[in-house]
Amino acid sequence: METMERKTRRPRRSFTPEFKADIVERCRTGDRSIGQVARDFELTETAVRAWVKQAEVDAGERDGLVTEERQELAQLRRENRRLKEDVEILKRATAFFVKETR
Repeated sequence: METMERKTRRPRRSFTPEFKADIVERCRTGDRSIGQVARDFELTETAVRAWVKQAEVDAGERDGLVTEERQELAQLRRENRRLKEDVEILKRATAFFVKETR
């Protein structure tokens, strides 16, 4: 019986906006497919497609949230989560002190 080896996950990489713009431009020139560009630069095709889609949104060619709106939304969600945690802590503290004063 053959054993199947598990692929090890690649560490998460981050790319500069300039690099992403270069990759998007290479995809838009049309001489190579998105898949070919992704393979040439050892990127996932999904990531490259997302970059191309976001570039189209930013350029107004497609509906969606522009990059600045996405960043603001992510920041607001983080803040909202932190505030909810703060409220939960305050509720627990209030319940604790109500018990102690009785």
